[in-house]
Amino acid sequence: MTLAQSAHKKAKALRPGARRPAKELCSECGLCDTYYIHYVKEACAFLNQQFPELETQTHGRDRDLDEPLEQYFGVHHDMMAARKLEPIEGAQWTGIVSSIAIAMLTQGHVEGVVCVQNTEEDRFQPKPVIATTPEEILAARVNKPTLSPNLSVLEQVEQSGMKRLLVIGVGCQIQALRAVEKELGLEKLYVLGTPCVDNVTRTGLQKFLETTSRSPETVVHYEFMQDFRVHFKHEDGSIEKVPFFGLKTNQLKDVFAPSCMSCFDYVNGLADIVVGYMGAPFGWQWITVRNERGQEMLDIVMDQLETQPVDSKGDRHAAVQQSIPAYDKGVTLPMWAAQLMGVVIERVGPKGLEYARFSIDSHFTRNYLYVKRNHPEKLEEHVPEFAKRIVGQYKLPE
Repeated sequence: MTLAQSAHKKAKALRPGARRPAKELCSECGLCDTYYIHYVKEACAFLNQQFPELETQTHGRDRDLDEPLEQYFGVHHDMMAARKLEPIEGAQWTGIVSSIAIAMLTQGHVEGVVCVQNTEEDRFQPKPVIATTPEEILAARVNKPTLSPNLSVLEQVEQSGMKRLLVIGVGCQIQALRAVEKELGLEKLYVLGTPCVDNVTRTGLQKFLETTSRSPETVVHYEFMQDFRVHFKHEDGSIEKVPFFGLKTNQLKDVFAPSCMSCFDYVNGLADIVVGYMGAPFGWQWITVRNERGQEMLDIVMDQLETQPVDSKGDRHAAVQQSIPAYDKGVTLPMWAAQLMGVVIERVGPKGLEYARFSIDSHFTRNYLYVKRNHPEKLEEHVPEFAKRIVGQYKLPE
């Protein structure tokens, strides 16, 4: 009997969702819903922050904190803006993530893809699956902005006998995955990451939609975009735009999951390749290639993409410093003032990689304060050195 099988027997009666060693900081990554719970004290990002070790394990080295791009965006050897020449219908952006996953599967690089579909009852309720057909991958397109137990399917991977796997996930899921990677019995593991910040429970998502959108019941997906507005896409194809500064912060401060308020891996530093949007021009996606496996994944879809170099304009520092007390005090502007501020910042504010840094800085300062106030005993060990340096640029309230 293997160690994992022995742990399975002990944990079986407690699943699903019965044990959460990280308690209120649990990100619901799904590891504890499997017999790999045996490794949770080492694997969980909120019990054992181990970025330098896992970066070295994954990429062959840790990030260079004295190199400005790496300090912010992690180990990488290439970065670009891209979009599909022929976008996938119904994709949240142009469909680069889905295209990579389909190509990896159909060309035989992997036997399955861990991705997240939604339940039949609720478009925002995540349903992790191991996709083995392009149709199953396409059924997972569009982000689900809720906590998702992606790793709950790891037992199915072992039971299936698969040896080559692609996992799509966010930072907290990928840290746990990397920590147990050697226990999975795989010949090859590919990780396609997405940047992630501010997930919520399904109840929290409903509160956000009802507080922010004109028609919460028809929202198909949404994103906080580079024009400093939240873009809601509705069933009829219309796009509703709400300025960041008009959000009802006083009502929404507590809607985000404590795990997200304690996270410092916005850019998914342990993935092989990361596909997001925040470092790219509006309408483009942002690709960060971290290692050879990531380059392999990008290469198989390059003929489907239009690319351009990343750019950086503006200065984020004043906007970040002003946002710290505004969020801390739950300041909510009248909509007319929020609209005006949004127009001004869109014209003169940070763009490209500087917008990405703005987003990272504003979230890291907020999260640092959250950990300091709510889990002071964790502050020193939980906050990675790169995050401490980023936060150290700003004056924080007590």
